[in-house]
Amino acid sequence: MIAPYFCSADRDFNLLLGDTFELLPQFDFKFDMIFADPPYFLSNDGISVQAGKIVCVNKGEWDRASSFDQIGAFNTRWISQCRDKLKDNGTIWVSGTYHNIFSVADSLCKLGFKILNVVTWAKTNPPPNISCRYFTYSAEFIIWARKLQKHPHCFNYALMKHLNEDKQMTDVWRMPAIATWEKSCGKHPTQKPLALLTRIILASTHKNAWILDPFAGSSTTGIAANLIGRRYLGIEREREFAEISRRRRFEIEDEAIRSTYRSKLKEIGLAESFESNGFAHEELPCMELPF
Repeated sequence: MIAPYFCSADRDFNLLLGDTFELLPQFDFKFDMIFADPPYFLSNDGISVQAGKIVCVNKGEWDRASSFDQIGAFNTRWISQCRDKLKDNGTIWVSGTYHNIFSVADSLCKLGFKILNVVTWAKTNPPPNISCRYFTYSAEFIIWARKLQKHPHCFNYALMKHLNEDKQMTDVWRMPAIATWEKSCGKHPTQKPLALLTRIILASTHKNAWILDPFAGSSTTGIAANLIGRRYLGIEREREFAEISRRRRFEIEDEAIRSTYRSKLKEIGLAESFESNGFAHEELPCMELPF
């Protein structure tokens, strides 16, 4: 039996410490949705700008790859394992840049997924282009795919339209990159904005859904899930980041902090959705995971 690194008192936030390739085969459970922020493989000794300072883009050895074939093999392996953990009507979201997203798409298609959309996250506050030799990088891509070619999937179309001023929401999402207030418990080098994950989860799940993140990082997926009445299992190999996840989950137990998060998200039009999607903490059915 797997011993979780952390499990919240209400059992709706669960975190495993270890390698996702080793842990996923050890339990049999089907999730409603998967969000994955795998390595982009962009650690190439380049430089960027962060908080007004020039910094190295290297994230760690886990973000390096020697060849496109190596990237492809990695993506096919983890996506295959995740597919086994997804319900037949489930969907998967995978984020990336040009460094890895084409390989992800190729692996998804080879494994039988149906790609539904490729969302362009257009950052409203991208870092500047230091070299001035090409267009400024200002976007990431998020592939949304369902497990089976001809099986219906969950899409909360009416809610997404409502959040978009009663107009059909397109596959271009204009949102800022992560803000300072989202790093109160520590910093992860590839942390995604809470608003981005909140929209993704609202779009493709119902209340009480189970969500898996095989590369949890600082568990933005889990924080977003719990704030809107969903349940979460994350897998993270680095203890430092797992500890940030644990602190973030404790943080939202504070009513004042939850209210602050709600106010921040209201600024980009997400707050109304909390009224009907369980922003407040609530008692959920007993945990079903085999821990």
